[in-house]
Amino acid sequence: MNKSNCSLLAGLSVGIATLLVSVSGALLADEAKPLYPQYPSETPATFTPVTGSYDYVARDVMIPMRDGVKLRTIILVPRGAAHAGILLTRTPYDAGELTSHTHSGHLGPMLYGYDNATDVILEDGYIRVVQDIRGKYGSEGDYVMNRPVHGPQNPTPVDDATDTYDTIDWLVKNVPESNGKVGTLGISYDGFEPLMALVNPHPALKVSVPMNPMVDGWMGDDWFHNGAFRQQNAPYIYEQVATRDNKLKWWSNFHDDYDLYLQAGSAGALGHQYGMEQIGFWNKILSHPDYDAFWSDQAVDKVLARLPLKVPVMLVHSLWDAEDSYGAIAVYAAIKPKDTRGDMVKLVLGPWYHGQEIGAGSSLGNVRFGSDTGRYFREHVLRPFLAQYLKDGAPPADVSPVTAFETGTNEWRRFDRWPQSCEHGCPHTSRALFLQPGNHLGFQAPVGAAAYTEYVSDPARPVPFRARPIQPVGYAPGQTWQQWLTDDQREASGRTDVVTFTSGVLAEPLKISGQPAVHLVASTSGTDCDWVVKLIDVYPDEVYEQPEMGGYQLAVGMEIFRARYREGFVTPKAVQANQPLAYDFKLPPGNHVFLPGHRIMVQVQSSWFPLYDRNPQTFVPSIFLAKPGDYRAATQRVFHSGKNASYINLPVVEN
Repeated sequence: MNKSNCSLLAGLSVGIATLLVSVSGALLADEAKPLYPQYPSETPATFTPVTGSYDYVARDVMIPMRDGVKLRTIILVPRGAAHAGILLTRTPYDAGELTSHTHSGHLGPMLYGYDNATDVILEDGYIRVVQDIRGKYGSEGDYVMNRPVHGPQNPTPVDDATDTYDTIDWLVKNVPESNGKVGTLGISYDGFEPLMALVNPHPALKVSVPMNPMVDGWMGDDWFHNGAFRQQNAPYIYEQVATRDNKLKWWSNFHDDYDLYLQAGSAGALGHQYGMEQIGFWNKILSHPDYDAFWSDQAVDKVLARLPLKVPVMLVHSLWDAEDSYGAIAVYAAIKPKDTRGDMVKLVLGPWYHGQEIGAGSSLGNVRFGSDTGRYFREHVLRPFLAQYLKDGAPPADVSPVTAFETGTNEWRRFDRWPQSCEHGCPHTSRALFLQPGNHLGFQAPVGAAAYTEYVSDPARPVPFRARPIQPVGYAPGQTWQQWLTDDQREASGRTDVVTFTSGVLAEPLKISGQPAVHLVASTSGTDCDWVVKLIDVYPDEVYEQPEMGGYQLAVGMEIFRARYREGFVTPKAVQANQPLAYDFKLPPGNHVFLPGHRIMVQVQSSWFPLYDRNPQTFVPSIFLAKPGDYRAATQRVFHSGKNASYINLPVVEN
């Protein structure tokens, strides 16, 4: 091909390309033209609400952290506020939802609900701030469950402590209505956050109120109790971590959770059915079934025990907390010795379920308390305590070092320390309550020929932790999860795989204040098992003022212990079959009076299902990976003779 032909072809190509562009442009222009006349939109491009009639001013801001990540923060300022203290809650549960429970021009209805001690906030005129933590809902960044502080488990320079510091720093510089004083409070996960605020606290942080906080997920809060996995929390992990905004919901094809978890087999198999290997935190749980450094490094009580105490703290504990019965007391034990002034650490124990202290507290399940204990706490304890540190010119609060509700007598008590002594002197003694032959219970060491009481524990039909059908964990209307710790324990005591020991009728009141300590001597024909021990107040056969309480078996304290950790929580070991071995562990705190006419009962069993995963009763390296053939029935023996006597040490208060 010669040069002239090449030039001709090149020219034709350019012409064709130009024609195609021209035609396609014309076609696109025709397509852009509406086929029909358009009605003008009635929706403005932007709309500015007129909120002059509101009694608050709302600000929705993105606060920058030191690494550039921005956290969504809702600030609600009472209209006309000046020199007001700030109450901050950091949450993984949607700041927008927690500050807009309804649409109203009044602040009260907007705040009513979880985590908001609304009456205290309103009556004392605090500026309310709620923030989405890193990686959840409107905040940027990546989410990590209970993100560990910077250290062995978190090599990054940011954590919940630094995020709280940076948030407070921004607030005191950018909220002109404030007096520069900030308090932080919250419940459960939101109660974990005020504890994180104590790690290198900002100078403007004047007070911290952790309520029912998550502290040590392995030892006794949300994920494990003494090594037994709380598998009914798998749906929480699924919904909380799978998506940023919790839009992916757990589902079940069973009306009864007992059936759901039983058919799955192990907790690991259950997670696999739901595709939970995609969730980072679930994989961490599977990888750390024992109390290794992953758990101990991030246990908040251990973290705070290493740090100076700089901020006044009020720890709030619920006596029937079905989720975080360990945390508040553990933190109190860790930081109270640092309170050299004697007024920096307060402890409150109330007769509540998890978080009930911010709501109505006159009853829990069938148990009545004779007054609204939640209102009492907020009005006489929380309100003056916050005011002392957040309100300009407020007087010192008349709040005892320990404020504890005494169940049984239904009275509030003031102590100077928990649980050693009372304000006016009330000596504590440890009294051994012995399990005795013939299913008896008493303070005398057992005598008689019978050395043990036995039962058969069969993983194929584990003991339900409450009457069936068993509901999922939850707080939605119609659900009763929050009250299960006060359920009547007759459902269990009627089973052949639960052994009961009962005292005679009490002629005098018996008062306990502290944590009962279990010393159980028992054997199993298997090579691993669980032990569940319950301390129960048995009501008289007839209760005329409340007939449904006749013969009621009210648990004062219940706990589980996984036998493989008898010699230590770090390294599990197989149990020597058919040998009586001692198991020592504590029940949750109690502040209770067993009244005259009542009896005391102790129940022992080897499963608590489906709240806790089934122990196969055959030692395997990880129970998460147990196979169907590993689950075997075992004969359990509870000993009550001589050196093998079993008992519960009660923290008795002598009047």
